[in-house]
Amino acid sequence: MATPHNQAEKGQIAKTVLMPGDPLRAKYIAENFLTEVQQFNEVRNMYGYTGKYQGREVSVMGSGMGMPSMGIYSYELYTKYDVERIIRIGSAGALSDDIALMDIVAAIGTCTDSNYASQYGLPGTFAPTADFGLLKITDRIAQEKNLSLKVGNIVSSDIFYNEDNSVNDRWKKMNVLAVDMEAAALYMNAARCGKKALCLLTISDHLYRHESLTAMQRQNSFQEMMTLALDTAAACEA
Repeated sequence: MATPHNQAEKGQIAKTVLMPGDPLRAKYIAENFLTEVQQFNEVRNMYGYTGKYQGREVSVMGSGMGMPSMGIYSYELYTKYDVERIIRIGSAGALSDDIALMDIVAAIGTCTDSNYASQYGLPGTFAPTADFGLLKITDRIAQEKNLSLKVGNIVSSDIFYNEDNSVNDRWKKMNVLAVDMEAAALYMNAARCGKKALCLLTISDHLYRHESLTAMQRQNSFQEMMTLALDTAAACEA
């Protein structure tokens, strides 16, 4: 059944969904990596597609920017469409000196400045983490491909243009690798729904070296991360 944000009917979406933030990146993946592609959503231009990769059914759909948008789309996928696994594939700004542009980061856990977890009324601080099984599969495939996968904590922030320029220094002191804006909401939804999630990020900016990729590179050039996520999805469906 359709939702206000997704026109798909039940059965049109695979058990494993790749979620880039940019819906145009979802379109790019569908057109360049999948076969037998069917588009299931175009509401709000948040494109969603289901197709085959290595003979396995996989879906790809944009999440939009920020935790509220990711929160809506991932929650509906988990609860309305029986999706079991979501792999976020996005971009991030690096904090660590050991990370360079185009490196791939797997977020084993995510800190956040968001109050997203307040809805649960918990008596403490929740620690959003990736599904270990998904992470193990991804790490194995990365090793087989001789890819350097950086695994560690990231921070998901509600704020892109922060008035306090010192916040990154404080996260960096805690050995947080990079900053995104969506992973914490995804991981919390997965935990609450009893489902699985993993966040893979290609470094698009280095916040201390003042280096960045172009908008076109961000949209289309994250090939290694895309194929790593697709190979992980195919392995889950095997």
